[in-house]
Amino acid sequence: MNNDNKSELVFCPLGGVGEIGMNFALYGFGREAEREWIVVDCGVSFAGPEMPGVDLVLPDIRFIEEQRLKLKGIVITHAHEDHFGALLDLWPRLKAPVHATAFTAGLLAAKREGEPGSPDIPVTVFKAGDRFRLGAFEIEAVNVTHSIPEPVALAIRTPAGTVLHTGDWKIDATPVLGAPTDETRLRAIGDEGVLAMIADSTNAMRDGVSPSEREVSASLAKIIAEAPGRVAVTTFSSNVGRIRAVAEAARDADRQVLLMGRSMRRVVDVSDELGYLEGLPPFLSEQDFGYVPREKAVIILTGSQGEPRAALARLSRDDHPAVSLSKGDMVIFSSRSIPGNEKGIIEIKNALIDRGITVLEDGEKLVHVSGHPRRSEMKQMYAWVRPQIAVPAHGEAAHLVAHAALAEEAGVSTVVPARNGKVVRLAPGPATIIDEVPVGRLYKDGKLIGTPEETGIIERRRLSFVGHIAVHVELNGKLALRDDPEVVSLGLPQEDEEGDDMEDILIDAAADAVESIPPKRRKDIETVREAVRRAVRFAAADAWGKKPIVTVFVSMP
Repeated sequence: MNNDNKSELVFCPLGGVGEIGMNFALYGFGREAEREWIVVDCGVSFAGPEMPGVDLVLPDIRFIEEQRLKLKGIVITHAHEDHFGALLDLWPRLKAPVHATAFTAGLLAAKREGEPGSPDIPVTVFKAGDRFRLGAFEIEAVNVTHSIPEPVALAIRTPAGTVLHTGDWKIDATPVLGAPTDETRLRAIGDEGVLAMIADSTNAMRDGVSPSEREVSASLAKIIAEAPGRVAVTTFSSNVGRIRAVAEAARDADRQVLLMGRSMRRVVDVSDELGYLEGLPPFLSEQDFGYVPREKAVIILTGSQGEPRAALARLSRDDHPAVSLSKGDMVIFSSRSIPGNEKGIIEIKNALIDRGITVLEDGEKLVHVSGHPRRSEMKQMYAWVRPQIAVPAHGEAAHLVAHAALAEEAGVSTVVPARNGKVVRLAPGPATIIDEVPVGRLYKDGKLIGTPEETGIIERRRLSFVGHIAVHVELNGKLALRDDPEVVSLGLPQEDEEGDDMEDILIDAAADAVESIPPKRRKDIETVREAVRRAVRFAAADAWGKKPIVTVFVSMP
């Protein structure tokens, strides 16, 4: 493409900027009508209690769907769910070439096997140090450190300049897996000249430097060696370095390691194939639990975020068929809670403590470190790369504002406060927001994906607050009630405050509504239906103080 005044380099996030999770970034180059695009990351978020029944939250990608013939590729920085978890669901809408590291490709294949009917996505594998071209974009993968194998930053070169997309990263001189963040390469890219840096903001409000993963490993080894009973360690299944550290600590303490949780086993299988767990004793399965002496057992399991169906939640309730914990055992939360998950985590901790099980978490001892940079590390990255423009990403509003202030302190001349849906022109001319595209959320609800209206989430949420009443009214040949109306209520109290049966109150209201309609007007089913609906809803509100959803069925000759 010609780099004339009409060819623009733009950045447009459809997720992950203004929130934690659901990362989905677009880069475009060219004249507006001919612009070529790439996607960086394709992540999910997780549903809270305000979205009953929802499995996953996905970015609304209708904008790039409409541009898919100009979409040159999808590049994944690493295999965390908030960066690649939407691929299986959204790729069929885009069908663009996918580029990922071997670990990400392996985890994607393993996920596909566990989800029948998922698309077979062709993936081109790259490694840190590789360069490849997607249309007007030349991509260079740069090794960084994070809490998962093979994370990369991307140097995205275009005729209008180079953008460094950091992905998730930190500076760790002694990672458990992989090489440290590639300072030499980042400095060299900075020397070449960097137009803009789109960078992680997660820990922009935390001073100092995040501790090394090796420090956590040493701390966990001491705790496991000194524990008198079983030790269960819950962490993110993707944190292979942490899994290896716990397994090494168990081996050195002459203990055996049992794995629990489907996602944990899936990640371990992929990691083992790629050599990340080489030299460790074999992991045990849940069926081996009864053969391991209590003082020799270490359990690595899922459920650190309070998921009610995960392995840890089941152990806290003592309802797992093969594995159990006893008074005097220890559970280590080798993780930090994701905002919104606190209630579920607290419930699990209380259930464990109530049974005499020791709970150890970050803050009491060094059992977890973040995979994201604190402020001193962020300043170091700015010193290496020296971008002309900073666009804070990957964070909620407070993180983005703190990052913007830090970038200004670091001497960046232009800081653009982007948010999801904003189109940021990076070049030519001053960096600024020039447009806005549709953004939002899609919900994965069983086998279906759609908007809140399409999936019925809004109505379902109402149901969770006020319940539902179904009423059947049957009229005879004279258009009088053949019998008492039938009422079925779900989610309503059984009695009002006077002790009267709620269904009797609703039946009387439905009957009175029919009888209040002149016989000639009862020929109109809609008139009867609406009168009964209003009367039953009013009666429920009068007796209960809430207005439930009411559905009325009318039968007549």
